[in-house]
Amino acid sequence: MVKNTNETNKELYQCEECGFHYVEKEWAEKCEAWCKEHKSCNLEITAHAEENK
Repeated sequence: MVKNTNETNKELYQCEECGFHYVEKEWAEKCEAWCKEHKSCNLEITAHAEENK
């Protein structure tokens, strides 16, 4: 399940598999599903992560 965090006064959603944070819950859910199934990260998904902006 995607975890809702509040870091730096901004609501973010976290992939519980890899730990990346997203503004949109949809991207966090896609990331978590990919990570669970493939045991890796998807560059097209993680490009939307806050850590990569």
